[in-house]
Amino acid sequence: MSWIFLLLGVIAEAFSHVALKETNGFTKLFPSLLVILGHLSAFIFLGQAMKSMPVGIVHALWAGLAIVTVTLLSTIIYKQHISITTWVGMVLVAIGVLTINLSNTHQH
Repeated sequence: MSWIFLLLGVIAEAFSHVALKETNGFTKLFPSLLVILGHLSAFIFLGQAMKSMPVGIVHALWAGLAIVTVTLLSTIIYKQHISITTWVGMVLVAIGVLTINLSNTHQH
């Protein structure tokens, strides 16, 4: 169940970061509310994930998955061009997340 909470936290934070661009410096109400709600939801979900997973592992997975997700969403939604070297970096982040996931060090 903690993995579901972690993934929900990643999704909430990623959409919140993508919505941040639309706030125009927090001058637009609806996107600003989405950002605040997204971040609040992300922390609630992460708190639930940390009940049965170590803090460092949750944070590392959350950060890595969020980086990849935000990059993919910004490419799709805002048509932002991402260089090949950035994509290589995203693959390396994904490999790191997979390595952490496959390790036995996060069992307790």
